Amino acid sequence: MSISTEIITQSTLGGIPLLPLLRDTFYGVLGLLLILLFHGSAINYIMLRFERLTNGNLKFKQYNRIFFHFYASFFFIALIHISEIIIWSLYVMMLGIMSDGIQTLLFVGSCYTTVGFVGDILPAGWKSLAFFISFTGLFSVAWTTSTMIGMTNSYKAAWNLKHHQKDPGAS
Repeated sequence: MSISTEIITQSTLGGIPLLPLLRDTFYGVLGLLLILLFHGSAINYIMLRFERLTNGNLKFKQYNRIFFHFYASFFFIALIHISEIIIWSLYVMMLGIMSDGIQTLLFVGSCYTTVGFVGDILPAGWKSLAFFISFTGLFSVAWTTSTMIGMTNSYKAAWNLKHHQKDPGAS
């Protein structure tokens, strides 16, 4: 091995091995982008469909249908998050980092939800990938929360109209 190659492979940034950090960052950002593109596409589809259906139901005073669409949307949003955990699991296994599907799924789910109920089981050199899985979960949940707040406002307006409250902002 040449001296320059050896220097590169042994370089550190504040005691952190540089090459594993760069590799983790590359694959982590790639996974993050993949999941956020999936999440954005799926949640926007659900939100826009909910709004379109809600507007149509409001026109015909079909308030119970709005309530149904509201809860169905929440169910589909939960499926989106479960799908994202599965996608991350497949991605980690595709990279050859872990081979046991169940352990990978539990680890990724633990990171994605930021609950941390599974210990760090990533092999040496891949430890920082867990941060990117967690970031993805944090961003996705925040995005979902903002979407759900908008949907809740439509639900509340329909509830108030159904119960003949003149002020849609009244509870």
